[in-house]
Amino acid sequence: MSAPTVRRRRLGGKLRDLRGSLTLDEVADKSGGKFGTHKLSRLETAKVAAKAQDIAELLDLYVDLGRGIDDELRAALLTLTKEGGQRGWWHSYRGVLTPVYEDLISLEAEATSATTWQLGAIPGLLHTAEYARQIIRATAMSEGVEAKVDALVEVRLARQAILTREEPLALWAVIGEAGLRTRTEDPAVMYEQLGRLLAMGKRPNVNIQVLPSDAPPHVGQLGSFSILGFDDLADLDVVHTESLTAALYVEGHEQVAMYRDAARRLTSAAASVERSAEMINEIRNAL
Repeated sequence: MSAPTVRRRRLGGKLRDLRGSLTLDEVADKSGGKFGTHKLSRLETAKVAAKAQDIAELLDLYVDLGRGIDDELRAALLTLTKEGGQRGWWHSYRGVLTPVYEDLISLEAEATSATTWQLGAIPGLLHTAEYARQIIRATAMSEGVEAKVDALVEVRLARQAILTREEPLALWAVIGEAGLRTRTEDPAVMYEQLGRLLAMGKRPNVNIQVLPSDAPPHVGQLGSFSILGFDDLADLDVVHTESLTAALYVEGHEQVAMYRDAARRLTSAAASVERSAEMINEIRNAL
């Protein structure tokens, strides 16, 4: 399932609020044929990018129906509409990226925080170029991906800019110890990668914990996941999970809350940030 951009989701949520107790059928009927229930539903669920003219007309309709929409709110919603269709840097890689991957990059770009649990791998936001290259090649399941390795490495490194921008993403990463003990063909690749973890872990916006391989049974054994947070817009928080053949976005409030609880359990079970840095250094020096 493809995840809509944050701006589209915010716009859709506000349109749902403005509709209030009216049904989609009632709004469609009162629009005099301008809006059908299918179109209204897709706008509210952010399944399509809205057009500014459509939103302006829909807001006019809600004003006629007694909704309080002042000039400031109207301007804000129209700005969301226009920005929702803007292209990010990743659009120049459209021939390389899947729609789901584009959605992930878009969500990361607008998120304020990310909490990630990786059962047997190092998070992509913390990869070095050569480690990323080896991981992408190792996990490629088609010749099409193998032919795009260089471009995919560029994308992975470009994504990392969110960690060093003026208002950086707050990243909390819990990594299974097995992911730190991956044997690359050239030990220097893993040595450099572990050094990258140590360096990034010193940044105030990055926390890295290691969950030891000999830890008791834990919820993380069911698979990796990442939670993207949006500060005071918690209703937009989304969970990203990935398998060999598909990626899934979880957006339901109760489900996202369950993943947050799982992340808290994993954080409690993992070694402290300080001890984790020592473990990473020990593994690195043993290469």
